[in-house]
Formats: sequence, structure tokens, C-alpha cells
Amino acid sequence: MAQTGRSTGASGGQVRVWRPSWPCPVGAILRQQRRGGGDPTYRIEGEGPGARHWRGIRTPTGPATLMVQALPRLGEVVAEAWGPGADWALGSVPGLLGAHDDPCGFEPRHPVLVEAQRRHPHWRIGRSERVFEALVPSIVEQKVTGKEAFAGFRSLVHFHGERAPGPGRERKLWIQPSGEVLRRIPSWEWLRLHIDPARSRAIVQASRVSDSLDRITTADADAKLRSLPGVGVWTSAEVRQRAFGDADAVSFGDYHVAKDVGWALLGRSIDDAELAELLEEWRPHRGRVQAYVAMAGLGAPRRGPRMSLPTHLPSRIA
Repeated sequence: MAQTGRSTGASGGQVRVWRPSWPCPVGAILRQQRRGGGDPTYRIEGEGPGARHWRGIRTPTGPATLMVQALPRLGEVVAEAWGPGADWALGSVPGLLGAHDDPCGFEPRHPVLVEAQRRHPHWRIGRSERVFEALVPSIVEQKVTGKEAFAGFRSLVHFHGERAPGPGRERKLWIQPSGEVLRRIPSWEWLRLHIDPARSRAIVQASRVSDSLDRITTADADAKLRSLPGVGVWTSAEVRQRAFGDADAVSFGDYHVAKDVGWALLGRSIDDAELAELLEEWRPHRGRVQAYVAMAGLGAPRRGPRMSLPTHLPSRIA
């Protein structure tokens, strides 16, 4: 059973030392929460298993800066947090690192998945327990290229978010804007952020129920998320993967997922209908298959026309 202990750090933060019951690959699990290499709410210091991962989080008790670092030789994970939400952030660490994920019932069956699991034997699906935090960037990423999505999210956080507390400020770490702030952003400002009206409306609608969203459970998450205007199958899956660590959530409707899984497991491109049929035998671990294919770096050849960056949005406001 995992062991844990808490204390106060030299820099004034609250410290938690957690001993997971398996060799926890901190970086591989935490990166699920990262939105591109330039995510302003996520910073990495150092390299390798002992790198320090910094996150700016809006918790139920207030903003927090969270630093997580693996100590592989000791079999421990040390976490330190600052700000009003520090205690909540430290309490979330085991779940964030996959302690509640149970991969035991997963049978790879396919050689590609067997090899992926062999290469990543200790990987787990983490959960942030922050539904609204996962929802906003997922909506920003709808039906656009990754480059445009990550740029739009960065602009949204830089213009309307807030600096993370404690040492987060000197590390230029940010926290996403609150639902209250998002509700007040005027339409023209969304265009300046390169977030079109369809996506901005979905974010504003969701922001009106942001507090209640963070109270939904795994069981009712899909239905309640998809009841929101502008939130469909893909967005719901992206949120459930991150907020709840849902091992069965598949990103149907993604530009690449069906093609990549098809090429990896069948040697050919497939559509969403075929993807659903193909993954059925792995229920309730269908999302785990998607993740292993992505970690293996296997997928459809990137040939032919690519999605274009839109040119109809203004680059600045006159």
C-alpha cells in the first residue's frame, strides 16, 4: 500500500512525500495534462525521471502551484504546493499519477499493444478531478490544427488567466481563467485570441455552470458534458480522459485517432465506425488502446493535404 507523509518545505510550501506501490513514471503520466510544449500552466525543469513538473491549478479551495518530482532511487514521489489550494493539490497527487487506475483487466492481444505495454509497463492513466480545467482547452482544440489550438489556449491564459502563487510567479507559471472571468470576455476579444464564435460560445456557456461541472462523477460525466451546447463525443472523451482517468474514453471524431489506430493494428486507415467495431473487444479499456498506440508513435503516414490554418480571423484589433 502506498505510504505518505507531509511537512513544510524550506521555501514555505507544503510538502508531501508519497511512496507509490509501483514504479511510477511521473513524467509520462503527468504529460497527459499538458496542452502542447508551450502550455503556460505547465513547466518542466530538468530532464529524465527526476525532472520537476510544475503546474498551475485552480482548485476548489483556490489557486495553487504544484511541483511534482520522482525520486526513483528511493521509490518516492515528492510534491510541494503553494497558495490557498495547496492542501487540495497535494491531496490530488496520487490520483493525478494514476493510483486509482486499474490496468489489470487489460489484455493487449495484438503484438503492437503487447510491445507498447512491454515498453511502458508502469504507465497509468492519471486523473486531475478538475472537469472545467480540462473542458476549456478541449473546446479550444475543437476542429482546428494542434498549432492553432495550443496558440489559442496560450493567448487565453496569458490575457485572462492569473499568475500561479509562490514560486510559480518567478517561473512564469499561469493558472487558467475562472468561469467568472470567461463569462465577461467580449466577443471581439475572443477573435483577437483566434478562437472563433462557435468555440467561444461553447466556452462561455460552460463557464456559466463551471462550479457544477466540477461536481459531476465518472458515471454521469459523458451525459452531462454532452448536454452542454457545443460539446460532443470528442470533447467529452478528451475531458473524461484527463479529469477522471477514464480508460474507456475514446476520442471519436479526431482527425488522426481512427487512422492511426487502424494503421497500427490493421495496417490500413479506418473511419470512426470501424474504429468502434475494432475497439469493442477491449471494452472497458478502449481508451487505453488509443493511448498505447500514441505512445508507440505508430499511425497513418502523414501524406496528402493537411488541415490549413484559418485566415479569416484578425491578427490584432485596430
